[in-house]
Amino acid sequence: MITTTDIHRGVAFWTNALGLRPRDPVTDDTEFVVLVEPDGGRHRISLQLGEVWERVEPPRVHLDLYTDDQEGEVERLLALGATRLPWDYPKDPDFVVLGDPDGHPFCVVVQKP
Repeated sequence: MITTTDIHRGVAFWTNALGLRPRDPVTDDTEFVVLVEPDGGRHRISLQLGEVWERVEPPRVHLDLYTDDQEGEVERLLALGATRLPWDYPKDPDFVVLGDPDGHPFCVVVQKP
């Protein structure tokens, strides 16, 4: 589950970022949303309205999004509302650390064959 301070913003970001859709209609009263694969696949992510906790370093859990076009994917996610987070990168990293609109870190990682 991902906590968000704005359920509509969280749904908009994560559905576009991951190609998912809300399982049920999202209304002004919605406080919990399950995002599902459009084809009915088994992967799901849930969002819950609430207070975002203070960030812990290193993050206890974060998503890694794998891609063949890291630069293009980073730009796409930034356009959706992600932000670049400061990070102490190793030499020649294969990942970029971004934050979702609530600041939750996630990585965009180069997909290796």
